[in-house]
Amino acid sequence: MLLMHGPNLDALGKRQPELYGSFTLADVEKMTGEVAAELGLSLVAMQSNSESCLVREVHQAKGNYDALIVNAGALTHYSWALADALAYFGGPIVEVHITNTYAREPWRHTSVLSPYVSGSILGFGVVGYELAMRAIGHLLSNAP
Repeated sequence: MLLMHGPNLDALGKRQPELYGSFTLADVEKMTGEVAAELGLSLVAMQSNSESCLVREVHQAKGNYDALIVNAGALTHYSWALADALAYFGGPIVEVHITNTYAREPWRHTSVLSPYVSGSILGFGVVGYELAMRAIGHLLSNAP
């Protein structure tokens, strides 16, 4: 299971805490890893501010990971390259956003990634990562 964080998420806890809260990226990865362990899943996390690095990670994930959780940050709204990579992956993918993107600037209302993911979780703060991990557990169990 691969957890991918996009641009600016390395600044969690410092960048706009009124929107994103005080949790750091390390806090998010620890919490998500604990949920993964509870579900009997292993978790590898990565973050990049580079679109090309994220695309490369998705390509390398195919055949090496059963599922992805991705918070692509602002790339969500315009990265057709990342969307194409997610379409290529072929396994369960959950898109996560800490804030409710529909309650923010109009340019954030569209996700070019959404057509290629199993589901999206947004607006629940960092708890969204826990929800995403539980959703992945459900999807991997092939439960109806």
